[in-house]
Amino acid sequence: MFDVTKPRPPPVFFGWQVVGAAFAIAVFAWGIGFYGPPIFLEALHRSRGWSASLISAAITAHFLFGALVVANLARLHRVFGLPAVTRAGALLTAFGLLGWALAREPWQLFAITPLSGAGWAATSGAALNAMVSPWFVRRRPAALAMAFNGASMGGVIFSPLWVALIAGLGFQWAGIAVALAMTAVLWLLTGRYLAPTPASLGLLPDGDASAAARPQGRRGRADAAPLEHPWRDRRFGTLALAASLGLFAQIGLISQLFSLLVPPLGAAGAGAAMGFATACAIFGRTVLGMVMRPDTDRRVVAALNVTLQACGSVALILAAGDSIPFLLLGCTLFGLGLGNVTSLPPLIAQLEFTPDDVQHAVALVTALSQATYAFAPATFGLLRQAGQMAGPAPHAGSSPLLFAAAALIQLLSAGAAMLGREPAPAGFG
Repeated sequence: MFDVTKPRPPPVFFGWQVVGAAFAIAVFAWGIGFYGPPIFLEALHRSRGWSASLISAAITAHFLFGALVVANLARLHRVFGLPAVTRAGALLTAFGLLGWALAREPWQLFAITPLSGAGWAATSGAALNAMVSPWFVRRRPAALAMAFNGASMGGVIFSPLWVALIAGLGFQWAGIAVALAMTAVLWLLTGRYLAPTPASLGLLPDGDASAAARPQGRRGRADAAPLEHPWRDRRFGTLALAASLGLFAQIGLISQLFSLLVPPLGAAGAGAAMGFATACAIFGRTVLGMVMRPDTDRRVVAALNVTLQACGSVALILAAGDSIPFLLLGCTLFGLGLGNVTSLPPLIAQLEFTPDDVQHAVALVTALSQATYAFAPATFGLLRQAGQMAGPAPHAGSSPLLFAAAALIQLLSAGAAMLGREPAPAGFG
């Protein structure tokens, strides 16, 4: 007899399982901490009678506390370890969510935002990078992209899910159910996938068999001027301004968009529209990643991306609150640029700074962007209120002043990106 036993396929590199865990964590983190507050705004406005500007100010506090924790997240990871901080983030998110759902007075809402903001920080962008980076060097861009797709899926899943749960169970029980599910899932994933390290499993990054198999890819321009004084550097200043303005408009519009879509589309339709916009974000980021070449002028791409979003804001103005085709067109154009606003700044930095300066520049840009967009929900809430005070809108969902402000800020972001433009070196890889 012949031995027809087939050889076992090689085991899947554990790092990709970590990416899967990070993807799932991102779904909950963004679904609760990012896409949840705009829907909470509508639920609290309807059930408590609180003004949109007041609830928007609480959303701002939520993001601002998150920015403060992000600034210290690396130190927390060093002192307490990634698994402990991630589990603490899950618990803080759960308690913060319960606070949003159970608040009976506005002061209670503001008192709980440090918890929800800290939980968001410990499980979102910088945390995902800390989860994935130890496992990948050469293939880190692909691994991070897969993990961050969980953020977009958080919007696709949770935007309509929140609407259905709140309609069926009420905000209180919906908050309790999601808090329990999130805590259980993140607790298990953290212990199974975040506790091991490459060294503890005897593995090398990227699943390579030896260190010699890991070629060092270029991560910046060796011929670029060093970033000695960021605040005086035109490259850094224009990049930080473009990223901050783009995210300010994006977060501000997202914070109000759901409740503005409810009058013409209904709660279920508004949730579906928000989910569709996030699905467009996944599509837009995937297509751009496929077509972008190493020598592409990424500042031009960034400018075109926010200009596309500005066109979406104009379409929402033209909708005048009740034109379904223009509403859907606006959500589509705005959604196509959602993911790229956060992913393009690091790619621009890669082409414009030395290898030693890239990470420093990206960290500073991220910190400034977060500090800026933390005030976007409150600002756009005031713009919405000012538009209503200026005169009765033809329809409850119409807010031309808010959408016009978003379009203007998006065009300013495009201008800032182009202002720092310089030719990319031919053949850069």
